[in-house]
Amino acid sequence: MSASVSTAHPPTPAAWRAVFGSWVTAYKRTWRGSIFGRFLSPLMFLLSLGLGLGSLVDKSTGGVDGVPYLQFVVPGILAAQSMWVAMGESTYPVMGAIRWNAKYHAMLATPVGIDDVLLGHLIYVAMQITGATAIFIGVAAMFGSFGSWWVLLCLPITVLTGMAFAVPIFAFSAKQETDSGFNILFRFIMTPLFLFSGIFFPVSQLPVFMRPIAWVMPLWHGVQANRSLALGSPDFTAIAGHTAYLLVVIAVGGWLARRAFTRRLVV
Repeated sequence: MSASVSTAHPPTPAAWRAVFGSWVTAYKRTWRGSIFGRFLSPLMFLLSLGLGLGSLVDKSTGGVDGVPYLQFVVPGILAAQSMWVAMGESTYPVMGAIRWNAKYHAMLATPVGIDDVLLGHLIYVAMQITGATAIFIGVAAMFGSFGSWWVLLCLPITVLTGMAFAVPIFAFSAKQETDSGFNILFRFIMTPLFLFSGIFFPVSQLPVFMRPIAWVMPLWHGVQANRSLALGSPDFTAIAGHTAYLLVVIAVGGWLARRAFTRRLVV
């Protein structure tokens, strides 16, 4: 299959809905296993880290910053899950739609444009992140993981956190010829971010030279905003700053993704 195709069809106003619908139709074949995994994932984290490790931390140190470890760590894991979902939905599916099953090429052979292909797929990814986040919040709430109803605002913040990863990774994935680049992404970006973005301990405990690295990553902003809301003492000025940062990352990532898709799919 050629790496690019030509299209003479301009985007139509609602064409992205057809793109979105095609991804939803494909998801209907696998949704049961996906939903089961998304219930199981928070349950495992809550039992192992929140309750298991958390009980030891609370017993020895009285929690973190005066907060039970369960309530400290869960908002961070909530943000991290959005990163995992975003990366999973924005790597192999994008490469597959370009190189393996040529799904994007088939779409562009219809009255659908690059913007429609990109927007429709990204909205589908946002749907996946939203569903996973809602499930996580529901499961975690049953364990007393949150101190306030403000946690409901963690849903949009967490979706933005996930999309701040998904949109730039769309650009990255569109440029890949093989999946070897994804190994680097998962091992040397996702794993360190999970460990050093303030999920398990405050970033202030990191060496001084490492703190700015955490601060510029979208995950840290999602973790901080979620924690502020979930603990019931939201700093809305700080939350607005974190939200603005995530939106900027999404906007820049969108420009890069559109550019990468155009170069790869349109001649």
